[in-house]
Amino acid sequence: MRATVIHAPGDIRVEDAPEPKILKPTDAIIRTVATCVCGSDLWPYRGLEPVGDPHPMGHEYVGIVEEVGSEVSNVKPGQFVVGSFATSDNTCANCQKGWQSSCLNREFMGTCQAEYVRIPNAHGTLVATDEHPSDELVPSLLAVSDVMGTGWWAALAAEVKPGSTAVVVGDGAVGLCGVIAAKELGAERIIAMSRHASRQKLALEFGATDVVGERGEDGVARIKDLTGGIGADSVLECVGTAESMRQALHSTRPGGNVGFVGIPHEVAVDGLELFFSQVGLRGGPAPVRRYLPELIDLVLSGYIDPGKVFDLTLPLEQVAEGYKAMDERRAIKTLLTP
Repeated sequence: MRATVIHAPGDIRVEDAPEPKILKPTDAIIRTVATCVCGSDLWPYRGLEPVGDPHPMGHEYVGIVEEVGSEVSNVKPGQFVVGSFATSDNTCANCQKGWQSSCLNREFMGTCQAEYVRIPNAHGTLVATDEHPSDELVPSLLAVSDVMGTGWWAALAAEVKPGSTAVVVGDGAVGLCGVIAAKELGAERIIAMSRHASRQKLALEFGATDVVGERGEDGVARIKDLTGGIGADSVLECVGTAESMRQALHSTRPGGNVGFVGIPHEVAVDGLELFFSQVGLRGGPAPVRRYLPELIDLVLSGYIDPGKVFDLTLPLEQVAEGYKAMDERRAIKTLLTP
């Protein structure tokens, strides 16, 4: 099969690789219908995370089940399935409490930019649709496997409530999906922080009521201006840099909450500052599996359309251009068709 491999920063290739096989009775093999490039994939691509030896890439996927292990009974060959970037058995104590991304048998996906993928913990990870969706729905279902689920978690972690004011820090795919989530959870005012016209436009389409182009302390000052001088009830931090976390914390009112879902890079929070801010802070890898049934239903009913974050579609063989376009901010998110 063909699969994406990173060799060094900026060096993404599509190469021949062995087709995956069932290794455990809880595995499944899927043929990918669509996969994509994630903003977090850009960290090693930009040299901000070590690459190490050449290795496969990709953790977002939808596809058709080809084969299942002997202990997988919830999905069967021929079904269209959506999964999560963090696999889970969905039976351990953490899973039962809704924290599938901290499953005691968790494995993170990392081989999904390929024609075929082995899914560990398939019984607890994969959710099948009743029938094969139309081509038009595939991008939104793909978004559910990570960025929509992560944006949803950001809004829940920030405790977005009906009538509240929410700020979204980050205008990538997760941040834009966070706007969708904030709207669905009833926020009355949603302020998207973005400096890019195409992303601002999509944020407004998804439900943002205001757009703030300033960053850093200027951005914080603008948020304070828009919120009577105190800050927002809920702030969704969807980037993962020291600047974005600082901006999120300083934009939140006392008693408000920050949901941080951007993988932190060189982020340090001063304990004394946090103490006196009286701001709640919660985040981590999104328990996407908890939300899959609800989000899949919202997509299939046409109620949400997070697939609009994909503004570039390429064949898998052109994955290097997909990374380059996102790195240069010529694309929000690249969808790949094997």
